[in-house]
Amino acid sequence: MKVNKSNFLQLVLSLMIIISVSSCSKKSSSSRKGSSQATGWNVNNKKGGFKQAGEQEAGPGLVFVEGGTFTMGKVQDDVMHDWNNSPNQQHVQSFYMDETEVTNFMYLEYLQWLKNVFPPTEENYRAIYEGALPDTLVWRNRLGYSENMSNNYLRHPAYSNYPVVGVNWIQANEFSKWRTDRVNEALLERNGYLKKDAKTLDVTAENSFNTETYLNAPTATYGGDDKIVLKGRKGSAAKGSKTTKDGKVIEPKNIYVQRSSGLLLPEYRLPTESEWEYAAAADVGQREYNIYKGQKKYPWSGQYTRSNKRTTRGDQLANFKQGNGDYGGLAGWSDDGADITNEVKKYPANDFGLYDMAGNVAEWVADVYRPIVDNEFNDFNYFRGNQYTKNKIGKDGKAEIVTKSTMKYDTLSNGKLIARSFPGQLVQVPVDENETYLRQNFDRSNNLNYRDGDQQSSKDFKFGSSESNKDIKNMYNSPKHNVTIDSLGKMVRKFDKSNKRTTLVNDNVRVYKGGSWKDRAYWLDPAQRRYFPQDMATDYIGFRCAMSRVGSKSQNKKRPRN
Repeated sequence: MKVNKSNFLQLVLSLMIIISVSSCSKKSSSSRKGSSQATGWNVNNKKGGFKQAGEQEAGPGLVFVEGGTFTMGKVQDDVMHDWNNSPNQQHVQSFYMDETEVTNFMYLEYLQWLKNVFPPTEENYRAIYEGALPDTLVWRNRLGYSENMSNNYLRHPAYSNYPVVGVNWIQANEFSKWRTDRVNEALLERNGYLKKDAKTLDVTAENSFNTETYLNAPTATYGGDDKIVLKGRKGSAAKGSKTTKDGKVIEPKNIYVQRSSGLLLPEYRLPTESEWEYAAAADVGQREYNIYKGQKKYPWSGQYTRSNKRTTRGDQLANFKQGNGDYGGLAGWSDDGADITNEVKKYPANDFGLYDMAGNVAEWVADVYRPIVDNEFNDFNYFRGNQYTKNKIGKDGKAEIVTKSTMKYDTLSNGKLIARSFPGQLVQVPVDENETYLRQNFDRSNNLNYRDGDQQSSKDFKFGSSESNKDIKNMYNSPKHNVTIDSLGKMVRKFDKSNKRTTLVNDNVRVYKGGSWKDRAYWLDPAQRRYFPQDMATDYIGFRCAMSRVGSKSQNKKRPRN
């Protein structure tokens, strides 16, 4: 069939009009790509908009743990009769957790950075490095030979991928803060907002990177060196300033990464007790529609510590003490593969993909220990340990920065000094009534004792009494040791010799979870909980980090099962 040329042109024109109308219709019914649904403005405009970021990415070493509801404190046995596990329903938000415990290699990277930036040969910085060192003498035993571990466990390459021990709760917390800054520093460098290799070549004690400082006062990061802290991606903003006809310079806006950019990750931190227990139990593996089918005693399915799979039947699923004088079993097939700790990832992961959530080492969590979890007050992201702070604002109206002369150290009960603030960080102070006045959700900075251990929860508190309550007895009558430094710089240790103490519980003891290489199977139950002073370390407690998730609860779209 012969097609007329004019008819063909009319046909093509008609198709173009239809496509154009259809496209306009779609654009009118929904916001254009990159434009605001509220105003129609281009939110990705480089001249003054802001970038609309997507989902959060997992930080290095982290595994996604989808949140949900679970029964916290659900133990099958309570042979200790300490009554500190009361089953209660809790809901945990989605978060990220380290796939394995923090290893010796990871912690040595931290120590090396401190040594490079804050040389221990300088008197001002000596306590920083020494305060971060793990206590290698935790391996010593009065009636056992263990000098091999004391000398080699932390630094010998053979133990590189073994979990770090000898780290107290405070040191674990400080490592988490350091890790946050190093990860975000690398992200900024990778995306062209920091000079390449500045994190190793240009960093000094006075000029370093801190995430919160960058977000609040980017020009104060790295001592305000604009050759390191670039204005815009790869310094593009420094070259992009424009001049109007009357000679006025128009500086580019939003030249630094902000929280709204979505580029920087939330902080690495210790997991809360509820997060750790939820992640260890991994009840998601028992889920059948909207219920958990069956009960798990351990992070794996079943009631036994050995594998029942055909290919691995009989293998131990964790590293723990199997009996008196039996830390690994008989040499050979039935051995659990370790007599002390073991290399990470040597045992199967649980249903969240997390390794060693039972055995190997027990792990610090963020919570201050109390015998009872107060689920009557809160059943969502439960955590006891909140101490709210804010940035200290100076006389110039700007946030104060920690300097070499304003660094702060904590003196631990054993006399060890640990740095709690470093040059380049923002100075933090407790929140005051400007933040708490007429609030319903919190009314003080320190909430460690809320509804437990404060005056009103003491049995001796006189409600409605006009008499003074100054002589009230504390709920937790624990030993109070004191360490001071005299005028000559010598340490004076004052031991509490009172025989009237009734408990070891106080505001400085933290929860640790999970069984270890020297614990019996009883402690492998994720719901079991114990406590230890936050400034002391052992050869069986390590830690892993967590990170909050921002945005959606789930990573993948849910689909109903047919």
